[in-house]
Amino acid sequence: MNTPVDAMEMDVATPRAPRTAPHATHKFKLLLKREFWEHKGGFLWAPVWAGAVSLLLALMALVVGEVAARKAIASGKMQIDGDVKINGLDLGALTSKIDPGDMDKLAGGVDLSMLASSMWPLVVLGFVVFFYCLGSLYDERKDRSVLFWKSLPLSDRDTVFSKAASALLVAPALAVGAAIACMFAFLLLISAWMVLHNGNPLTLLWGPGSPLANAGLLLASIPIYALWALPAVGWLMLCSAWSKSMPFLWAIVIPVFAGIFISWFEVMNVFDLQSGWFWKNIVARSLLSVFPGSWIDAMEIGALAKGDLPSHAMVLRSTYSVLTTPQLWIGAAAGIVMLVGAVRLRRWRDDN
Repeated sequence: MNTPVDAMEMDVATPRAPRTAPHATHKFKLLLKREFWEHKGGFLWAPVWAGAVSLLLALMALVVGEVAARKAIASGKMQIDGDVKINGLDLGALTSKIDPGDMDKLAGGVDLSMLASSMWPLVVLGFVVFFYCLGSLYDERKDRSVLFWKSLPLSDRDTVFSKAASALLVAPALAVGAAIACMFAFLLLISAWMVLHNGNPLTLLWGPGSPLANAGLLLASIPIYALWALPAVGWLMLCSAWSKSMPFLWAIVIPVFAGIFISWFEVMNVFDLQSGWFWKNIVARSLLSVFPGSWIDAMEIGALAKGDLPSHAMVLRSTYSVLTTPQLWIGAAAGIVMLVGAVRLRRWRDDN
């Protein structure tokens, strides 16, 4: 009968270790998880479904091409050397006459096809990040959930920068993962088609192509995307924190009308610049740099401008040459300043 009382006395007498506050990185990790689960449809499923649609279209194209080829064969229009008719497309017979030079061109074509098959998830990424940033700080004021989140021991700085990190790192990483999976699924689809036509996928597809190198190129582009998209993410989130209504309209109207004003009055001539400079470096960077590959114009093309197909190392070197351009770093600095402005606005902005 005395056991519960004794246990309680011992529990009271035993000192408990003080609870330590969670580390800042732990809070930031939880905020990233929050953003992912709240926007899982855009971050994860939108790129996945875009890749699935691209694979479906590729399958439909193969079926249509197969039907057209068989019709051509039935009419006697498809021949090899003008006298050998094929009852169906025979890739083994067609590729037996390919010389090493043609195989090099085939390798370049295979790599280009692989990269093209992975583009759909990346295009969708641009739209997802654009509209996510526009609603990131506006929607929480609109549905009043900002009152709940501000009641927690979470700073405005951590909240805003977790949303920026989600747009600049989490969403691109998931989209690149979907793009790589789509690329390998495309290769499997083409391999099955080759096997049906007496072709060897290892010789004609996987051997000449470089799927792992292409996957590495996509992964290596994530840091470039994060830096290049900073001004657009900063501007869109600043509009999301500032505007009381219609953040999309304000985000578009302000830079576009500024460009029209500068072009109309030729303001850039004062700085010995054309109006196109403002449209390219201000308007386009603040709205379109969330789309992957928008930094191509700033790359040092070099050997890429030649007729020969560039190697993967050459493409990677040209991509990372953007790091040496002032427009990337100036834009990244402007994006950070606008994110700091969004933090300040979130501290006092409400719609009462």
